[in-house]
Amino acid sequence: MLETEYDHIETTLNDDNVLLVRMSRPEQANSFNTRMAEEVRSVWIDIESGKTDVRCVVLTGSGNRAFCAGADLKERNGMSETEWEHQHRIFEAMSYGIMNSPVPTIAAVNGAAVGGGLELLLACDFACAVPGARFAFPESRLGFMPGVGGTQLLPRRAGLARAREILITGEGFSSDQALNWGVVNHLFSPEELLPKVLEMAHGVATNAPLAVAAIREATMQGLDLSLHDALELELRHYYSLVDTDDRREGIRAFNEKREPVFKGN
Repeated sequence: MLETEYDHIETTLNDDNVLLVRMSRPEQANSFNTRMAEEVRSVWIDIESGKTDVRCVVLTGSGNRAFCAGADLKERNGMSETEWEHQHRIFEAMSYGIMNSPVPTIAAVNGAAVGGGLELLLACDFACAVPGARFAFPESRLGFMPGVGGTQLLPRRAGLARAREILITGEGFSSDQALNWGVVNHLFSPEELLPKVLEMAHGVATNAPLAVAAIREATMQGLDLSLHDALELELRHYYSLVDTDDRREGIRAFNEKREPVFKGN
């Protein structure tokens, strides 16, 4: 459950149905060990279950050093192939749980996002960062490659040639470059970052949940379709919203000059 006491993450469910998830291993640059990955995944399992009315999630890290430095390589040192693969299945479930979540997630990138940490950022719907944040996929320098979405999500954000440069060279890049390349949407000062992102999340949470979910699915699914098929997909999602209480409430509220109250049906 979302109110569970965790070892390596902290969760706060605000009154506006925004859930703040903070990765909390600051001395390890918020790198995820097996336990932390299991805890992050459990949060999204609870969201999927519908046990709590979460309408938007904000994912961030503790401290000002790192958002997340990826997998804890000290824990991985000496692992057998079987142990490595078993752990990676947990990492996959964590990242895919964010990608396939029924509600959007915004990353508040308070510091470095490296390796699997950058993949967590890319798994989110969009991201905001502090000006001093650094980003990198160093896996090619360590004998392996990103394995929870990096090679697929980065080209969709930054373009194929740019993504290949980042992934193959292993060179890091700055927050300004991340902004210019579409990896993050906005840069905010360390003091402004979380308040600004929570403000964005509040705006998302007050929008119609079914409409938000349909937009997320249409934009993601349509990327791999021809334009004709993608437009057909858009229309299917569009017409699925016509016979909903939220659509009727939105039109009523507009005409009555008041804020709508959406219930997700």
